Amino acid sequence: MPHERRQQRTKPVSNPRPASNTKAVSTRNATFQYWETLLGNRTKRNRAGEMIVQGVRPINLVLESDLEVRAVLITHVNGRSRWASESIAAAQATGAASWLVAPELMAELGEKEEEPPELLLIVAIPADDLDRLPVRADALFVALDRPASPGNIGSIVRSVDALGGHGVIVTGHAADPYDPRALRASTGSAIMTPTVRLPSIRPALDWIEQLRADGVDIQIVGTDEDAALDVWDVDLTKPTVLVTGNEHSGMSAAWKDACDVLTRIPMTGHASSLNAANATAAILYEATRQRRTAGRSTD
Repeated sequence: MPHERRQQRTKPVSNPRPASNTKAVSTRNATFQYWETLLGNRTKRNRAGEMIVQGVRPINLVLESDLEVRAVLITHVNGRSRWASESIAAAQATGAASWLVAPELMAELGEKEEEPPELLLIVAIPADDLDRLPVRADALFVALDRPASPGNIGSIVRSVDALGGHGVIVTGHAADPYDPRALRASTGSAIMTPTVRLPSIRPALDWIEQLRADGVDIQIVGTDEDAALDVWDVDLTKPTVLVTGNEHSGMSAAWKDACDVLTRIPMTGHASSLNAANATAAILYEATRQRRTAGRSTD
């Protein structure tokens, strides 16, 4: 894949001359303070509609996607890897603004304790539009009901990406999937997996009802440790919305009432349940297993 090839190009090269429109930030001025808010202030991040993307793989994926890159932040360094030089050029080619940032400030924005990152991207947050979710014959979505942990959201998005899912819906008062902790936990999957935030369950249910009216036989499967059906007894080959409840209180009554099926992961030992991210991954794996088995049986 293209991003894998770029990762391998680590030989330092001479810095290209900064673009003529590159601006410099060497103090904790208003511009730097604004970037800081993108890391730590959810309200301002969402009001601005921008997020900071850190790390080689996420940056590669952004540059290969249709996301809007609004700015590229560049470190003052004596040598720059070929990957960084090519990535900076690719970002600049999209029309993104360029900023040359002092190393100690880049280290803060990159949340690095040692050396600063070579570059960071300021990227537009995608619209919270359910039309972004691809509806296929094998549609598999995860709906997160009021998740409290950014890390759990990121881990679940990563599992959805890895195990054949097609998108994530986050409903109610929840942690932010564009929090840097969520983005890091997703290891780049948040860039490629459509995620839609909704203020309540109602828009999600309206969307599901419309899909059914359009002929999509989609089911809502809720996870509940007290459910009567084990996960392998539920048909997950159908188009499915898998609902994972809040880490502490489980599914809301509204989501539970909307479910067509409630299922559980059989537990042994002393634990009564799994972490929300682990439980979701286990059920997604079962869905993948069933779908592959069904595919082989029709060959």
